[in-house]
Amino acid sequence: MSEEILINVTPPETRVAVIENGVVQEIIIERTAKRGLVGNIYKGKVCRVLPGMQAAFVDAGLERAAFLHASDIHPANGDKSSQITDLVREGGEVIVQVVKDPLGTKGARLTTNISIPSRYMVFMPNVKNVGVSQKIEDEGERMRLREVLSQYAEANRMEAGFIARTAAEGVSTEALHNDMRFLVRLWGSIQERVATTPPRQLIHEDLPLAMRALRDLINPEVEKVRIDSRSTWEKAQQFAHKYIPDQRSTIEYYPGERPIFDLYGVEDEIQKALERKVDLKSGGHLVIDQTEAMTTIDVNTGAFVGHRNLEETIFKTNLEAAQAICRQLRLRNLGGIIIIDFIDMTDDEHKRQVMRALERCLARDHAKTHISEVSSLGLVEMTRKRTRESLEHVLCQTCPTCSGRGTLKTAETVCFDIFRDILREWRQFDVEQLLVLAAQDVVDRLLDEESQNLAELEQFIGRPIKLQAEVLYNQEQYDVVLI
Repeated sequence: MSEEILINVTPPETRVAVIENGVVQEIIIERTAKRGLVGNIYKGKVCRVLPGMQAAFVDAGLERAAFLHASDIHPANGDKSSQITDLVREGGEVIVQVVKDPLGTKGARLTTNISIPSRYMVFMPNVKNVGVSQKIEDEGERMRLREVLSQYAEANRMEAGFIARTAAEGVSTEALHNDMRFLVRLWGSIQERVATTPPRQLIHEDLPLAMRALRDLINPEVEKVRIDSRSTWEKAQQFAHKYIPDQRSTIEYYPGERPIFDLYGVEDEIQKALERKVDLKSGGHLVIDQTEAMTTIDVNTGAFVGHRNLEETIFKTNLEAAQAICRQLRLRNLGGIIIIDFIDMTDDEHKRQVMRALERCLARDHAKTHISEVSSLGLVEMTRKRTRESLEHVLCQTCPTCSGRGTLKTAETVCFDIFRDILREWRQFDVEQLLVLAAQDVVDRLLDEESQNLAELEQFIGRPIKLQAEVLYNQEQYDVVLI
């Protein structure tokens, strides 16, 4: 598996693309005016406690009050109470970290279980245990890392916890100790700021996207990191020299005239990732719908007819769809509850293989996922951890014409609405004539297919009805003007 990371930097936004074997797998966008909040630490003030929800709203100086659940509060002084009223009080100050960006109309999600990541470690000042990333499968390496972390913590009498990240696999003891020392110093400086900073203020801000990509996405499989901004490349070199010296040679400056995202076809992939339908190579396709509650993915055979029998055709389409779905989840950054409607399979072995293919592909996903078995209705239910807005929510807004429904009333329906409005107005007011302002398609239908109905209505109310097309009206808009 060869991997490349592309970083496109402009003053208003930074974009990162992860390329695996020449195929775009992940796109992360951060806008300067709307930087992500995940990882930021704030000194907040509890503005409302809700015992019924076991939660509190915290004013951290953000646009909207942020949400803090009782399960995300680290009890002070060993207090084991789980009641929100025992953990926080209204008007009290609390040090919180953002774990989920504001999504739609919801505020940010907070925790008091602070965690500060570095290249190889995650430092947790409020716990006293050590851990190792589950993605490190070698048992011998897991034991070595656990021992290195435990010995350092005990030797320095540290009342804090560490977790070795996936990038720590095979790293020398000295490099791990350096990382741990850096995190301890950083936490010390954060505590100093906490003591002097007033409430509703930012205490610690996570790295900008370009540096986070170097910290979180670089692994031994990454062959190149290409950056199209010289100033960002210079900062990346300094960052690499300090934290990832072994990867410094992979970070290159791209000076080409052709935009780097065009060169690798990333712009085209972004456009495709905003479409509802995803074509499969076999001729089948996926239909992806994002809703407030969940994301649904429907698998269809489409034009794929296969060569042997129906069951084999369905199995091959589902196998290909499983790989495509995993890629789309990462590419579109879809999170929350996800329902996959694979084409119904009768063979249990086929079902098992499709599920295994789905699990195998999701193993490369940076976000935490959980998959259930195929339900009695043939649906696969899964969850994917959501920490930031999906690609669609970052790049798009709700359609002002259909208000997000995705459909409009037909011209015929609008015509009948107009007829009812005309009768309503005629009964209420004494008018000499009426003027209907509507979209061109609606006016055309009133003059053509509905002309007979319009003439009968004029005869019934005994008043002339004039029509006027309005260019700026959408198909559902109309006005009945009394003259």
